Amino acid sequence: MAGHSKFKNIQHRKGAQDKKRAKIFGRLIKELTVAARGGTDAASNPRLRTALAAARAANMPKDNIDRVIKKAEGGEGEIYDEIRYEGYGPGGTALIVEAMTDNKNRTASEVRAAFSKFGGSLGETGSVSFMFDRVGQIIFAADVADADSMFEAALEAGADNVDSDDEGHEITCATEDYNSVVESLEASFGAPAESGLVWKPQNTIAVNEAQAGTLIKLLDMLDDNDDVQNVSSNFDISDEIMAKLA
Repeated sequence: MAGHSKFKNIQHRKGAQDKKRAKIFGRLIKELTVAARGGTDAASNPRLRTALAAARAANMPKDNIDRVIKKAEGGEGEIYDEIRYEGYGPGGTALIVEAMTDNKNRTASEVRAAFSKFGGSLGETGSVSFMFDRVGQIIFAADVADADSMFEAALEAGADNVDSDDEGHEITCATEDYNSVVESLEASFGAPAESGLVWKPQNTIAVNEAQAGTLIKLLDMLDDNDDVQNVSSNFDISDEIMAKLA
């Protein structure tokens, strides 16, 4: 789940996600399954390389990864449709919901119900994604390097931007450069805390306490849906409000 570009909101969400490691692995396995259908040689399949990098960042056991690859090599494994939903949530926030499903009607119904329950509304594809940039994002803990060292390494690796503070380093790059950037940074600093292709908002929208509470309930409901892979939003919740809601 991606919201504000700083870490306070990401970490709030990540705390909840850490309690759902099995669910995180399930989502990564889905992505590996779909990616491996394009070929099981990571060197010639950029999407598989991206999926493998995300799996490493989440500390997924190698046996789990190998099992997915072997199934794909044998022409086995589930078939999933990829769907993107776009809409608005509380306070006029924009949301992009990425899903992988074996039943498009079920997923559409459940995503629509979540938006409706918490005062949101679904729009057409493209209705909010123009307000986001599709980028590669790599996040490292603050203690792996100082800001200058991370900036120099990221610049040399081909990244576009580095945002460092006391809580960590957020590196962004063009999607086509993602695999080379993450591999270069992994060689210097080890596996990142989080990495993948994300929808990064061009601007953020501040929400008040009431709106923030409702928005987080919507995000939690979407996050609990097994078909939902990722949710991106352009919200900005202040530290004070976040502390009250945590």
